[in-house]
Amino acid sequence: MAEIVNLRTAKKQAARKAARAKADENAAKFGQTKATRDQQKAQAEKAARDHAAHKRDP
Repeated sequence: MAEIVNLRTAKKQAARKAARAKADENAAKFGQTKATRDQQKAQAEKAARDHAAHKRDP
């Protein structure tokens, strides 16, 4: 015999599963903390300063 399924509940569960999958995808793509972003920005600025310090005067 088949199992009885509440369609409303099944639709809600499917929507939650899709939303969770999209959230996981976005977390992987954009998921850096502010501290990490700030640290990377500071490192890039320091590298640019160090590179500019080695330039010769024209």
